[in-house]
Amino acid sequence: MPNSPSPQGGGARARMQRWLPKLVLSPSFVLILFFVYGFILWTTYISFSNSGMLPDYSWAGLRQWSRLWNSWTWGIALHNIWIFGLLYIVSCIVLGLLLAILLDQRIRAEGALRTIYLYPMALSFIVTGTAWQWFLNPGLGLEKTMHELGWQSFSFNWLIDSGMAIYTIVIAAVWQATGFIMAMFLAGLRGIDGEMIKAAQIDGAPAWKIYLRIIIPQLRPVFLSAVVVLAHLAIKSFDLIVAMTGGGPGNSTAVPATFMYSYAFSRNEMGIAAASAVFMLAVIAALIIPYLYSELRESRS
Repeated sequence: MPNSPSPQGGGARARMQRWLPKLVLSPSFVLILFFVYGFILWTTYISFSNSGMLPDYSWAGLRQWSRLWNSWTWGIALHNIWIFGLLYIVSCIVLGLLLAILLDQRIRAEGALRTIYLYPMALSFIVTGTAWQWFLNPGLGLEKTMHELGWQSFSFNWLIDSGMAIYTIVIAAVWQATGFIMAMFLAGLRGIDGEMIKAAQIDGAPAWKIYLRIIIPQLRPVFLSAVVVLAHLAIKSFDLIVAMTGGGPGNSTAVPATFMYSYAFSRNEMGIAAASAVFMLAVIAALIIPYLYSELRESRS
């Protein structure tokens, strides 16, 4: 008769199974705690210090924050991010919803179209910005091609026009993110109870009224998720802008992210840069924390 395992051996094995995942994850947890949250606290303190080119840990109160909000460049950056964010979020949601409704009709080649629409999101912002910079550059892309084809009067110089350059950023960003938003709405559409739609169709309701009064109201969680994701991406739109315009012409496409980089590494104003970074973190937290709280509350209920 084989020997049965001792109670002590079984208890040790159970304790090892319980503690092994924690031991494996603990180095990553410590690194994240230090390099993410530790540097968040450090940046926050720097924003209240006398730091210039190098960190200066002497307390300065709200001096750097006052300089930040009195900076005309910061005002331009906030104005640009407001225009960019509003157009970006609205355009992506409208186009994503329309594409999702199109694919929800069970059309042919749905899988291929879904892949095509989603492909831009697989590209990095640097690649997207570089490609669109080439395409919209008057000396390289669309305008030059049209001139070579014989349309000499064609002009599309938004990329180098300080009044229109911000809209080229919107075009590139919308092109990249619309497919992802489409996938979110398509998943929401496929999760709606079909019996309600059939009942409305039996009652003779037209398709547009079914979508407007039955389907779209049930997509409220998807709308909320899309707004949070897109707002987060808009605030973090550093790579795309640097690749396309570098914040120019002048400061016409400067946003808080490029402002922070410029003041930290070009103008040697670490305190102001830290203050702008903390402000962006606060905005992102104000968007994400209520969203996560509502999601957790719904999952528990």
